[in-house]
Amino acid sequence: MTQYIYDAHGVAVGFVRGRYIHDLHGNAIGQLSGTHVHKLTGAYVGELHEGMVVNRHLGTLGSIGHPGNPGNPGSPGSPGRRAAVSHRFPDVFPELLK
Repeated sequence: MTQYIYDAHGVAVGFVRGRYIHDLHGNAIGQLSGTHVHKLTGAYVGELHEGMVVNRHLGTLGSIGHPGNPGNPGSPGSPGRRAAVSHRFPDVFPELLK
């Protein structure tokens, strides 16, 4: 089953495949190290928390390096929406797209 990533409005913005985060078109845009989310360049972005990439104010966790090309698994299909989520942590998924 695909693990989708949502924004604060409940809209699916990406998905997890293995240790990589992909946009909904299947393009790799990030990597995971446990719950730590990093850009493909290795720079720390935030934490995977309750299906969102959020800033939990843990500080700068450094870089884990570039993993190479993880490939494109294709589109995972239509995830649908979920209810909007009010978090005390800000949504930082857009940082993966920069």
